[in-house]
Amino acid sequence: MIHSLFLINHSGDIFLEKHWKSVISRSVCDYFFEVKEKAVDPENVPPVLQTPHHYLISIYRGKLFFLSVVQTEVPPLFVIEFLHRVADTFQDYFGECSEGVIKDNLVTVYELLEEMLDNGFPLATESNVLKEMIRPPNILRSVVNTLTGGSNVGDTLPTGQLSNVPWRRAGVKYTNNEAYFDVVEEIDGNYTYDLTTKVLVWDIGKLNPQKLPNLRGSLSMQAGAPKPEENPSLNIDLKIQQLAISGLKVSRLDMYGEKYKPFKGVKYLTKAGKFQVRT
Repeated sequence: MIHSLFLINHSGDIFLEKHWKSVISRSVCDYFFEVKEKAVDPENVPPVLQTPHHYLISIYRGKLFFLSVVQTEVPPLFVIEFLHRVADTFQDYFGECSEGVIKDNLVTVYELLEEMLDNGFPLATESNVLKEMIRPPNILRSVVNTLTGGSNVGDTLPTGQLSNVPWRRAGVKYTNNEAYFDVVEEIDGNYTYDLTTKVLVWDIGKLNPQKLPNLRGSLSMQAGAPKPEENPSLNIDLKIQQLAISGLKVSRLDMYGEKYKPFKGVKYLTKAGKFQVRT
């Protein structure tokens, strides 16, 4: 699928290239440079370019272009997602994704690219798995590798490779397995504040006012703000945790297809929609 990867800085210089199949000449990037010169901003460069013999698919991250070369027609979003994974991995390993940092960690960069793509197809793209194969760099390890000619590649395969979920290691067991379901209700209402009685009058359709929460608050004005009109209307934004104002309750939850018995719970939330208090 992906034959080559070129990293290009903001000035248009290729400072890193990686080939997984046959070596492709840097001249293929000339098509990209022509389009880049015509673009007003780097973000305006089309992510997919067609040349006589290749497709050029690129992303722009951190003032760097990640340009991949593909010889056959493939889903562009698939390649774009992989390029973002490469940039995210560099960010995770080195703390930032920049030309200087990549140049300072070329050995680790090439090791990562070798593991992330196998014969042109994505293989290991999750940091959780990669860090078991390729140890993140540090000063001491870099010095030792330089003196001894060693590498950051581990001696054993990661256990996460055998997991059905790529970002989770295989065989991981947790003390508690929990599943929560959210019931969110949004209320619209108009409330009239009676100045003789000083009581809020509720008007929310068929809901029983006796079961509604007791809302209290105060209004403060910023210094220098103009005085409001005599009887202003106030738009209120509120969230009440663990309350379903309609009285709706979930009495039973069933889960199927799971071998374990998780703790099952329901979280209730009532929030304001078009909620107004008229004084």
